[in-house]
Amino acid sequence: MNFEFLGDNFMSLTVTGLTQGAIYALVALGYTLVYGVLRLINFAHSEVFMIGTFVTTIVWAGLGFGVGASAPGTFGVLGLIALAIVAAGAASGGTALIVERVAYRPLRKRNAPSLIFLISAIGASVALFELVGAITDRQPRGMPSLVQPKVQFTIFGADITNLQIGIILSALAMLAGLDIFINRTRLGRGVRAVAQNPDVAALMGVNKDRVIMLIFVLGGMMAGAASVLYDIKVGLTTYSVGFLIGIKAFTAAVLGGIGNLRGALLGGLLLGVVENYGAGVFGNEWMDVVAFVMLVVVLLFRPTGLLGESLGRARA
Repeated sequence: MNFEFLGDNFMSLTVTGLTQGAIYALVALGYTLVYGVLRLINFAHSEVFMIGTFVTTIVWAGLGFGVGASAPGTFGVLGLIALAIVAAGAASGGTALIVERVAYRPLRKRNAPSLIFLISAIGASVALFELVGAITDRQPRGMPSLVQPKVQFTIFGADITNLQIGIILSALAMLAGLDIFINRTRLGRGVRAVAQNPDVAALMGVNKDRVIMLIFVLGGMMAGAASVLYDIKVGLTTYSVGFLIGIKAFTAAVLGGIGNLRGALLGGLLLGVVENYGAGVFGNEWMDVVAFVMLVVVLLFRPTGLLGESLGRARA
């Protein structure tokens, strides 16, 4: 154990953890939205994220920015990122919608038990996993280096780069937008109504099927946006990229209080920070162990997660 390293690099590890945690939080929103309305876990969500990473590479390569390509100017980079977010969000949102129509809706019409939904979601996940693996020959795909990390300022000895700032602020902005949509708009009120009591919501004229479609699409769009940030940060994707990210994002959702949008943010950021502290103390090979041990410890003392508020009880 190297607590001296943690003390010497505390702020640097914190910022790195917040950057990674912001990506976890965006992906976690998909899990928390679906659970908040359906009380079910969409285990195909990790592959929804994975689809977004590949669409990003396709869009950039189609515009002539493949691996090794020189980055354009600032406005060109911002345009490429914005275009990738739109394309990946649409592709991931569309994939999530297909999952809902194929793996969930037929079972809901038949009032299937929860276990059957779980099996169906896992089947959809494996199908997408193997499909993309076959299409890509199970080979990784590289990204152009559109954003070169440059130190913008220093806090307590930690260099803060433009890439870290961009990822954290982008994730916070998207989460804030989703939070406002759910809490302040007519469609958002419909989502909260169905989450709280679907039968009463139906009597009040809320279309449950449309609400469920909406939350799958919204969750997919957030995962698509997260996939772009991941591609920019890591610079590489593969057909199996969604597996660990999906597990970490699900952990973040449970940690913050699954079914709670702000809990997903808190859980994601906290998970990213703690796993980086663990890597600093025990070594990188212990990063994932520390993250999941923390989840177990928190749930032992607070089974509903840190915030524990369901989507149906979200503040109006």
